Amino acid sequence: MGGTLAVKLSTAGHDVQVADARGPEATRAEVLESRARAAELTDVVQGQDVIILAIPFGAAGKLAGLLAAVSDETVVVDTSHYYPHLSGQIEAVDNGEVESVWNAEQLGRPVVKAWNAALAETQRRDLPAGTPGRIVIPVAADSEQARRVAMPLVDDTGFDPYDAGVLADSWRQQPNSPAYCTGLTLDELPAALAAADRVKDAAVRDSLPERFAALPADFTLDDVVEMNRAAHR
Repeated sequence: MGGTLAVKLSTAGHDVQVADARGPEATRAEVLESRARAAELTDVVQGQDVIILAIPFGAAGKLAGLLAAVSDETVVVDTSHYYPHLSGQIEAVDNGEVESVWNAEQLGRPVVKAWNAALAETQRRDLPAGTPGRIVIPVAADSEQARRVAMPLVDDTGFDPYDAGVLADSWRQQPNSPAYCTGLTLDELPAALAAADRVKDAAVRDSLPERFAALPADFTLDDVVEMNRAAHR
């Protein structure tokens, strides 16, 4: 996701720096070809308007020290999602704490929740504003100003942004809610967010390995989207 967003935002005219935990030399060629620049992790957070974290869920605490000196005006975006079979069990989240609220606590600063609710292949699509069928990305944050900063960036990556309110309500865009990776449009998203159910959605999330195993060997993006939608019918 990080590489895809870097390419799209750089192509849209933003000054983008990319830090890979393995070092600048690990930055993919297509990212650099988009005019995004590779940087050291300690340098990339300095003097930025926005920092987008494309890291595994549960790793946020490792960046708390790095972000401690970052200006309070810098908007930090959390794109992660919690799958216990991938992230390891996190008791607080299992007990109902909202994923991005937990991440904000680990980082020691507010975050915006965005870009988490679209599949990797979906993220690579790019439709201009106003295109029929353009997919929507919900954006949640406690700061209205932070949402106003993040939403045009979502638009620049080829999706309709939707103001999803405060971070405490971002559980409605967590795995595997009706709004999560179901390829919805701006008209469809509000009803999907309203239909979220914490208990049911967690059960759907935890059934993902079995549901993937039932797909054909040559499954497509449309197959995955339909699988996710069918789980809520």
